[in-house]
Amino acid sequence: MTKRPGDPANGGTPAARQVPMRDFSRSLPMSLLRAREAVMRQFRPSLREHGLTEQQWRILRALAAIEAVEVTELARTAFLLGPSLSRILRDLEARHLIERKTAKNDQRRSMVSISKEGVKLMASVAPTSEAIYAEITRRFGAHKLAELQDMLGELETCLASTDARDDFTDET
Repeated sequence: MTKRPGDPANGGTPAARQVPMRDFSRSLPMSLLRAREAVMRQFRPSLREHGLTEQQWRILRALAAIEAVEVTELARTAFLLGPSLSRILRDLEARHLIERKTAKNDQRRSMVSISKEGVKLMASVAPTSEAIYAEITRRFGAHKLAELQDMLGELETCLASTDARDDFTDET
């Protein structure tokens, strides 16, 4: 058995001995956050080079996959809170990367789509993004990466019944 600092079974810190929980470094949320951060460190320089934030890129990626989407559905798809999404959409619209229109059947709803300029920007980012994916695949292994994505999908599906759909975060 490996001794880990802070593990109550190994005489960790006083607080750790009092709280019967797994070691912080072994918590699933922290493992996922560390892995996400390791992946995003690979992509951030390219996004910055193109004047994009992670959230803006997420929105453009989501919009590129569909013709148009209602704003609240885009928030769910991109895992962003409404107020943050509103600010980001305003910025993307000012840069002419997206277009907003009022929904035909409900004037209170707004539909969002990627613009021609947005598609051009994505086309300029895509080669670098794909090269980063190729390098991650080379380093981690194609089979392991596919297996990881499948397992993450299974975990999401397994836990979906307990999800509070409106309880997503602004974390990127």
